[in-house]
Amino acid sequence: QVQLVESGGGLVQPGGSLRLSCAASGFTISTFAMSWYRQAPGKERELVATITSPGGITNYADSVKGRFTISRDNVKNTVYLQMNSLKAEDMAVYYCNAAPVFGGLEFWGQGTQVTVSS
Repeated sequence: QVQLVESGGGLVQPGGSLRLSCAASGFTISTFAMSWYRQAPGKERELVATITSPGGITNYADSVKGRFTISRDNVKNTVYLQMNSLKAEDMAVYYCNAAPVFGGLEFWGQGTQVTVSS
């Protein structure tokens, strides 16, 4: 059974940090490009960061460059999103996405809420 399970969300003050994790099961992420998306209330889902496979090339939305870092551990079958210097506008539900390198069905996690508030 294919699953992506996000964790690590929560409440953080502006300027704080959170580390999101996305644990995959039922497939191996080594042949997938892994991404984090987010969706704030009333807004469309947007791409936050992507890490390719192989190579581990990363790309970020302009709004998070220099503050967020995406990484992957193919042994643990897990992807991470380190979020620093969080702002109120980062508040959203964050989703993990797996897109196969050679095309095919994409997988999504259920999402984890990130709330940035003082």
